[in-house]
Amino acid sequence: MRCLEGMAMREDAKSFLGRIGPLARSQLATQAAVLLPVIIAAGLSAWTLRAPPRADSQSARVASFTVAQEAVLANASPASVGTDQPEPPEILPAQVAPIDASPAAGLWISSQTWRRGGLGSNALVTLTLRNENDYAVKDVEIACAFSRSDGTHLTDRKRVIPDTVNMKSRKTFAHLHVGFVNIYANKAKCAPVAASRA
Repeated sequence: MRCLEGMAMREDAKSFLGRIGPLARSQLATQAAVLLPVIIAAGLSAWTLRAPPRADSQSARVASFTVAQEAVLANASPASVGTDQPEPPEILPAQVAPIDASPAAGLWISSQTWRRGGLGSNALVTLTLRNENDYAVKDVEIACAFSRSDGTHLTDRKRVIPDTVNMKSRKTFAHLHVGFVNIYANKAKCAPVAASRA
């Protein structure tokens, strides 16, 4: 009987080992199939997120090359350089045309309020625009910054007012639709950004 028991155990052992072999190979294949893409993704992420070469080192190399080139040209005689170019004429301050100030420089908002419109997502701004310029302005662009009550910035919106404001005067614009705003916005601050002469 002992012989029969031993044979039964050997057959069970063989069948057990026979079952483990293919299972181990399939698990290894499964692990490789899962881990290989993960390793590739991690490697590509690390490669793309690595720090780019510093621009300072590149500009320093270019600057040192330029300084060395200028030193060589300064030590060389004009005959060896081979070019005798006349110096550019000096420009006197009287010859420079005066730069006019922007039309928006003379504009400012003396008073403003805002409220919500629509279903609470639209901003309607009422503002008084003053023109201190010596000329009339038109197409005034205003920029409004919306924030929470604690001062945290939320939204920026711009709007062009297609109207004319006469020189040395003021004009009130009521309920201008500036755009959609964040639902948590409690404060608005608008300022003129650009304008053109009328």
